Amino acid sequence: MSSQDLKKNPRVIIIQKLYSKNLNFDAEIEFPKHRFKKFIKDIVLGSLERKELIDETIKLHLCEDIDFKRTEKLIIILLQAAIFELLYKPETSVNIIINEYLNAAKAFINTKQKNYLNALLDKISIKLRTSNE
Repeated sequence: MSSQDLKKNPRVIIIQKLYSKNLNFDAEIEFPKHRFKKFIKDIVLGSLERKELIDETIKLHLCEDIDFKRTEKLIIILLQAAIFELLYKPETSVNIIINEYLNAAKAFINTKQKNYLNALLDKISIKLRTSNE
């Protein structure tokens, strides 16, 4: 995937919006014209609205794998957005969610971190989707 394609990737935009909001909580989030604007807006706003629940989900299911204080903020944000989709977008398959976030992650993190993210997403997706079905 080229860098131009990554910039258009809806999940890359989602991560950018969430990261920006994390850096400046009072900043207004703008959603420019995009083919998937509604999807991007739903995930960003939903992830922010349910941040506490999502963070509790991370702590509950990944407490042995992740330390909030020591884990890079981008990994946490990638997890938060993916977990929001796993919980609130049941029509999207687990494989698509994981693959899309791993593709988006290429724009932000290195291969070793991407492998770590993949392991975390695999583990939590099994726990979330099997417990909700």
